[in-house]
Amino acid sequence: MRPFPSLASTLLAAALLPACQSQSTQEKAPSGQTDCPATPPEYTIRHPDWARQASIYEVNIRQYTPEGTFRAFEAHLPRLQKMGVGILWLMPVYPIGQERRKGTLGSYYSVRDYRAVNPEMGSMDDLRHLVAEAHRRGMYVILDWVANHTSWDSKLAREHPEWFTRNRQGQFVAPVADWQDVIDLDFSQPGLRQYMTESLLYWVREADVDGYRCDVAGLVPTEFWNSSRAALEKIKPVFMLAEWDELHAPPFLRPGEFDPNTRLLEKAFDATYALRLRYLLDSVARGRQPVAAVDKYLQAERAKYPPSSYLMTFTTSHDINSWDGSEYERLGPDVQPQAVLAALLPGIPMVYSGQEAAMRKRLKFFDKDPIAWGNYPLLDFYTRLLQLKKRNPALANGDACGRLTRLPAADKDVYAFVRHRGGGPEAVLVAVNLGPELRELPVPAAWHGDYRDVFADQPYMLAPGAALPVPPHSYRVLERAVTHQP
Repeated sequence: MRPFPSLASTLLAAALLPACQSQSTQEKAPSGQTDCPATPPEYTIRHPDWARQASIYEVNIRQYTPEGTFRAFEAHLPRLQKMGVGILWLMPVYPIGQERRKGTLGSYYSVRDYRAVNPEMGSMDDLRHLVAEAHRRGMYVILDWVANHTSWDSKLAREHPEWFTRNRQGQFVAPVADWQDVIDLDFSQPGLRQYMTESLLYWVREADVDGYRCDVAGLVPTEFWNSSRAALEKIKPVFMLAEWDELHAPPFLRPGEFDPNTRLLEKAFDATYALRLRYLLDSVARGRQPVAAVDKYLQAERAKYPPSSYLMTFTTSHDINSWDGSEYERLGPDVQPQAVLAALLPGIPMVYSGQEAAMRKRLKFFDKDPIAWGNYPLLDFYTRLLQLKKRNPALANGDACGRLTRLPAADKDVYAFVRHRGGGPEAVLVAVNLGPELRELPVPAAWHGDYRDVFADQPYMLAPGAALPVPPHSYRVLERAVTHQP
């Protein structure tokens, strides 16, 4: 569904508290401390083991290939496996409503039947085959789930009109003024909750999917998500991603409608969006805020959530690409350095279909508009990022023992840090330069030593007295003491 409009001017308006995971800029090395902050008891979520080092890849089936089918997409699985993808998020795979449809093909998020496959994409057997092949290659599959609303001509609207929100005239209503192709579901109805939970269970049982990305999850009662997660876990461990950000209010809600005490990450969801960070970094790219504002964001995030929580980091998505502009429109020369930040700051990173093709266009949302893959000019770039994320324990998702130490930067355009685990040997040093000139990063003595330059794929020594050169609108990523896998 359409995301929240850019809110760069308001992203850091809330009071910001000190972080407990990030360390302030200083020159001391990790002390060997092995104690890790305890997760508060109300956080009962248990992340699946396979998500610990995973990244997410959002799959736009309609635009991925000229055919727009599961089978055609399946041919790309070997490439995505080599790229290091852990979780495949399939945008909605269900039949799309005809009534009040937008464009020629309609919105994925205008669901006509929760227990059927969109025939334009293939059959249920095709989906099962795709999931099985992904599993064979060590990847997991989550489906996009749209619990908040259906199409006007949905199966539920015909069979259970009492499950929908009505206006004073007794008519169906859109959940948001701009979403006129869908109608709002009423989760005060026990029958609806039961049906929706059974539908979530259906796809896990019938197609062996591994969880869900849940559209506008904060518009659906948290208690529903809590009970549904518990029901899903009785089948197998699942991964649940919420399209929501509890650090700021969605602008489409009226004053007073946003509940700042929503707790989606306690019992129901493994991850929510780091959308506030995304719009902050958009603001940085436009010169409206310094990149050092990321420090305050990290402090706010840690004040809100324990380190065991996941927030999904990204530079684009289906919504942002189609409505706010391509990465190249929004971020200009900083597309790659910002991708490095999104992948290597704390959080679970996400890559959207076409990023590895350096896609410069806005994909049409309601019509056919295939991605032009070319020769995948950024495939090596994303492979190095995601494989690093996959192999290095210092970059683990939701690791309460993980640390982020900021490095002092002499220039306002440089942001540098080290991810590490207490006194362990694994570390990843990251420096991005969003400015137009070469910068020399002074590296504290605690972090001198032997590394491997991830993108140059060669040894690199940080010697005493030496500085790390970071080219303009570029990045340096150095990895220390980890066993490399083929």
